[in-house]
Amino acid sequence: MDKDRIMSNMPEETELYDLAELFKVFGDSTRIRILYVLSEKEECVGNIAQILNMTQSAISHQLRILKQNKLVKIRREGKQIYYSLADEHVRVILAMGKEHIEED
Repeated sequence: MDKDRIMSNMPEETELYDLAELFKVFGDSTRIRILYVLSEKEECVGNIAQILNMTQSAISHQLRILKQNKLVKIRREGKQIYYSLADEHVRVILAMGKEHIEED
């Protein structure tokens, strides 16, 4: 049996928990929509709210969750804050998820 080999490749329990938490963040369609906006270009809360036809407070709440989970980053310009994807991994996760659901 390959149990020993499989278990030796299994991540630690804390990593499994963190991975599950990361995937929970992707479990909200509003957050996915925000990530798609940010995959196109860096934006401020007001512009994201306008693009998605949502309130700024709703967008801010979701951006806070995305930032806490290291999926978006911020850049300050004076009093304005701009959001963008944290790194290329986020873009890849979105693309792979979309590709997976489009399979026959």
